[in-house]
Amino acid sequence: MADRTLPSTLDAVAESMRAKAALPLRQALTLAVLGGAYIALAGFGSTAVSCNLTASPDTWGLGRCLSGLLFPIGLMMIVVGGGELFTGNCLMPEAVRRNTLSVPAMLRSWLLVYLGNAVGAVITAWLLSLSGLFQAAGGAVAAAVIRTAAGKAALGGTQAFVLGILCNWLVCLAVWLSSRTDTAAHKALLLFFPIWLFVASGYEHSVANMYYLSAGVLAAADPAAFAASGLAPSAVAALSAGGIAANMLFVTLGNIVGGALFVGGAYALAYGRRT
Repeated sequence: MADRTLPSTLDAVAESMRAKAALPLRQALTLAVLGGAYIALAGFGSTAVSCNLTASPDTWGLGRCLSGLLFPIGLMMIVVGGGELFTGNCLMPEAVRRNTLSVPAMLRSWLLVYLGNAVGAVITAWLLSLSGLFQAAGGAVAAAVIRTAAGKAALGGTQAFVLGILCNWLVCLAVWLSSRTDTAAHKALLLFFPIWLFVASGYEHSVANMYYLSAGVLAAADPAAFAASGLAPSAVAALSAGGIAANMLFVTLGNIVGGALFVGGAYALAYGRRT
């Protein structure tokens, strides 16, 4: 299945990251909005199929496993169909290491894609709330959306940071694996398993959280949905602007470390060449 050796995969990743950073503004933002929307759609689908299972400790693991089966579709749509994702672009430091990309250009690209991902994720959450699908299964979907968001917003800084590292270690590993081939079907298959593992394990993904947190705020605005979540009224305090900002900050920093150091840095140490 692999068309490239591991050293040549590092070359391909570096060139891909350089090209991504060079995208024109309109193209980068458009693809980033699509990327955020695709992740949000996958996030909702993974919640919809597992909401009743994750509500009970007895079936929680099965629910996580089922949720993980659907979520990888989001990254497949981005990589194969076309889109930009901040977390995958955390491999850009490899292009910087090779002096084919400047640090300011990398930071500009990260900011544009991050903002575009946020726009796509939040708009999709809003559309889903308008669709009435949060009220599916007698409100069980909305309850799961609220529990997920409240749990993420309540994470401590260290926990969110470490969970972000573990998440993007796997997400960027999925991108790395898919870079070993140019065949679309092979890319999709190689993307699937690391993402399934990250979702089933419960790690933290900044772009996914753009959707989960905004969806949680929208769903919690319905008193009946919040009551169905089984959370104490004080739990909604975690979904404040401060709680959401803290989660996004620490998870994002963890994602950067996980992708840039644990994947890009590790393979650069193993296979990197100075040019």
